[in-house]
Amino acid sequence: MATLQQKSYHAKSGDVQRNWYVVDAEGQTVGRLASRIAHILRGKHKPTFTPSLDTGDFIIVLNAEKVVFKGAKLEDKIYYRTTTRPGSMTKVDARTLLETNPRRVLEEAVWGMLPKGTLGRQQIRKLHVYAGTTHPHAAQNPQPLTLENLGG
Repeated sequence: MATLQQKSYHAKSGDVQRNWYVVDAEGQTVGRLASRIAHILRGKHKPTFTPSLDTGDFIIVLNAEKVVFKGAKLEDKIYYRTTTRPGSMTKVDARTLLETNPRRVLEEAVWGMLPKGTLGRQQIRKLHVYAGTTHPHAAQNPQPLTLENLGG
């Protein structure tokens, strides 16, 4: 007697349905928020998730300047940047970066949780981070996303 074998589902790029979500980052821990955002950007919350295809949704993050670091990370965490030229490396601590460029804190945290290569670059382009409470994506009709229903 032959056993039935189920076929694996592999999504096609034309079949992907993308939604827009808006997240309020006020009072959220950077790492926990970033992991849940990366989860949505990759599309792992969907039953049609395919690891080799971008099946994720768009995320708009508001109030990026009001994120929270746990412990002593605000003083101890260092962000490095270089142009690959000798002597061009600069470093800045988390407190200074949060004051000068709060968007970069979340963008770097999420980028560290996405796959590296063309797929990861395609997924990070769907992340839109804003320091304040306004965004220019009202025409996309983004749905609010809270920490409880972020998954992960």
